[in-house]
Amino acid sequence: MEYLVEDDAETIGSLITSVEAVLEKHRVYLGHGTDNYWDEAVHLVCYVLDLPIDSDPSVMGDEVENTEEMVSELNRCLHYRVEECVPLPYITRTAWFAAMPFYIDERALIPRSPIAELLVKQFQPWLTVYPDNILDLCCGGGCIGIAAAHYFQDSKVDMVDISEDALDVARENIGIYALENRVEVFNSNLFDQLPDKKYQLIISNPPYVDEGDMSSLPAEFEHEPVLALAAGVDGLDIVREILDKADRFLTDDGILVVEVGNSQPALEEAFSHLPFVWLEFEHGGSGVFLLKATDLKQ
Repeated sequence: MEYLVEDDAETIGSLITSVEAVLEKHRVYLGHGTDNYWDEAVHLVCYVLDLPIDSDPSVMGDEVENTEEMVSELNRCLHYRVEECVPLPYITRTAWFAAMPFYIDERALIPRSPIAELLVKQFQPWLTVYPDNILDLCCGGGCIGIAAAHYFQDSKVDMVDISEDALDVARENIGIYALENRVEVFNSNLFDQLPDKKYQLIISNPPYVDEGDMSSLPAEFEHEPVLALAAGVDGLDIVREILDKADRFLTDDGILVVEVGNSQPALEEAFSHLPFVWLEFEHGGSGVFLLKATDLKQ
C-alpha cells in the first residue's frame, strides 16, 4: 500500500504533517518513546531523511526532494508501523532514554521507564552518598545502566539479565559509549551470578505485567520479548525475589528503586509491611517505588 506519493510534500514540515496524518488515520498505538502522532512522525521522517532528531526547527521550511527512493523508504517504514504494528524504535533501530540515544532491536525491550528522570537528577534527594557501585537488574538492552554510568561518571556499574540476547544488545550499547572499563554485564537470574559485592544504588525495571494485562496488550507489544514483560498471575514474580534478596547487596546507606507499573496495587497489598515511597515525576509516569536498605531489613 502506498501511504505517500512523490508529490505529497514540498518541505520537511509538510512531509512530517503528511506522515502524522497517516499515523493518526490508522490510530497506531503510541507509547514506545512518543505520546503523540506529531513526535512519532518527526522521528520517522528524520530517520528516513538522515536528519538529527535535534535539528534546528528552521529545517521545517527546507525543501524535500521527493525521490522515488525516499518515498519508497517512507512507505516501507509506514507499512511496518501501520500494518505490522512494529514499534517505531524497532524500525529506526534507535531508542532515546534519559536524553541519550541507544541501539535497540527485537532482542530487548524498548526503554520507556520514568526512571530516566531520576537518573538525570541523580536520584536526588533520595541518594545521600555518591554511589561507588550501581546495579541495574533486568537490564535488557542496557539503557538504565549505561545512563547511570553517564550521569555518575565516577561509578562502576554492573548490569544483569537472564537473556543472553538482551545482553548482546547491552554490549553493543556499552561499546557505542566506550564504557567497557566501568560497565560489566552478567548473564544471571537476578542476583545469582553476581560477585560478593554491595551497591549504594540498585535500579530495576523488571518484568511486571500480570496475566490479565498480558492478554490485552496492544499488538505493538507482541514484537517485544515476552520474557521482559510477563511476571505471573499478579505481575510480582520477579519483584518478590528482588525484595527478598536486595538487602544482602545494598550498603547500609543504599537505596533500591524498582518500577512495577500497573502492579503497584498488588504489590502494596502483598507487602503492606514495607514503607514504599512512590515517586512522582514531572514528565509523566508512575508505579516506581523506592526503599532504603534499612527498610528491607525490617
